[in-house]
Amino acid sequence: MDPTYVVTDIEVNGPTPGEHSMLAFASVALGSQGDEIDSFEAVLETLPEAGEDPITINWFQGFPEAWAAATRNPEEADGVMQRYAAWVRSLPGQPVFAAHPLAFDGAWIDYYLRRFTGIRMLKGPWTGERLFHTAGLCIQAFAAGRTGWDFAACRTEDYPPDWLGHVPHSHLSIDDARGYANLLRTLLRMEKPPGQSHEEAGTI
Repeated sequence: MDPTYVVTDIEVNGPTPGEHSMLAFASVALGSQGDEIDSFEAVLETLPEAGEDPITINWFQGFPEAWAAATRNPEEADGVMQRYAAWVRSLPGQPVFAAHPLAFDGAWIDYYLRRFTGIRMLKGPWTGERLFHTAGLCIQAFAAGRTGWDFAACRTEDYPPDWLGHVPHSHLSIDDARGYANLLRTLLRMEKPPGQSHEEAGTI
């Protein structure tokens, strides 16, 4: 079956799943050619035993709209993750988790899936259901491979705005997920030779 890329962005109140809480997340599902299929977004109640990271909370003070969106009308995490798992299962094709970067967002989604649904995010040498097909896709690494840029150059602020669909990286989870979905669509449709410079790629 063709892949369905589930491009996901999260907002948290600290760096460590379980010690801190995921406040909000959003996913945009894309078909194999980058066409949008559906989207999902939610705001979650904080974990009862978890705290807040002062550095993260201080950072959020610079983005009051994002903080408001990530804390407004939260739902119980149990219900959100059950609903999210059902949504992913309803998607056509083979769902592939995708994020920019995979390591950060993926760790949080995996933790919340395990805690509240009893399933894992990715395939591995364990029994039981895994929600997504095979390994996830790191969009940042995919961008480096597709463009020939150095990995360090593959940063959100350095991509041409049209690659992100001119969606501002606002730290609202749905905005950022949609921006990265547009980036993935751009990369999937890109046919550019390896080794092309940053400047050359931005002008094509």
